[in-house]
Amino acid sequence: MLGLLSRTVGDGRRAKRALRSAKVLDDVVANQLALVSRLPEDSRRRAADYLAELVMLAQSYRHFAAGWISRKELERRGAVTMDRLAELRRPHPRAQFTEQD
Repeated sequence: MLGLLSRTVGDGRRAKRALRSAKVLDDVVANQLALVSRLPEDSRRRAADYLAELVMLAQSYRHFAAGWISRKELERRGAVTMDRLAELRRPHPRAQFTEQD
């Protein structure tokens, strides 16, 4: 218990930075929500998935700030999020229907 307490107290600056990062992500999501509802259905779903990933990353930053996860775990979650965001940004070809001869 003492180790966790001293780690949290000693990492006050890191915790504050992590909370600021979470706030920035929250602000990005909040600012984009109104725009998502105006998108066509297929784009709306992808945009909502993108914003959900940002919300989950912000939550990871808060968990780090609280001392519930390590920096290494935060970095792992960040890398997973970046991979998911990259996948969401990739163009997805639509099915092409052609006449059969």
